[in-house]
Order: sequence, then structure tokens, then C-alpha cells
Amino acid sequence: MYKISDFSEMTVLSKETLRYYAEIRLLEPAYIDPNNNYRYYDDGSYFLAILLVKLRRLGFTIQEMNTVMEDESFADLEGLLIQKRNKIQMEIEDLLLRMEGIDAFLESGKEHKA
Repeated sequence: MYKISDFSEMTVLSKETLRYYAEIRLLEPAYIDPNNNYRYYDDGSYFLAILLVKLRRLGFTIQEMNTVMEDESFADLEGLLIQKRNKIQMEIEDLLLRMEGIDAFLESGKEHKA
């Protein structure tokens, strides 16, 4: 079992984030000491925490991470990752179109100056 401070260092999740994740039931401690309310995490918690860190870095929202965590078999994880990838691809395409619009607008301004 790992104290919250040790677990925080192991997972790069701040103690505040771990408390928040416990509050929203995204990642709950394996054990809470009833005498002092200290939170303890185990190796299973470590696996889940690392998964959450990875999902967060991939741009998953709290709601999306919750969907992943609710499916304890992780059977739908591949599908969710593909959906996230497709969403990112659409965002990239949208940003590229905006850049083209900006470039066209800048060019039209240059033509009027000449």
C-alpha cells in the first residue's frame, strides 16, 4: 500500500488531483484509514492511475475518462481511442481551414495596399 504522497510521486498525479479523482469516483483509494482518513493506494490503483495519466495526455475529458473507467473490462477502449483520434483529425482539418482563411484574408489585404 502506498500513501497518497508516495502514490502522487509514482504517478505524477498531484495529491489534489488524486483527491479530486476520488471525489468524483474516477480513481478511489484502495483503503482509507478510519482513524486518520489517510488514503492508501495499491498496485491495481497504480495501473488505473497510469491509464488515466495516459488518457489525459491524449486529450480525454474527465467524462471520457469516466466512460473508460466504468467499463472495467476495457473492452471498448480501442473504440474510444479511435473515436478520439477521429475527433482530433477533424479538429486538425478545421484548424487548417481557418489558417487558409487567415492567409487568404492577409493576401487580400496586401492586394489592396499595392
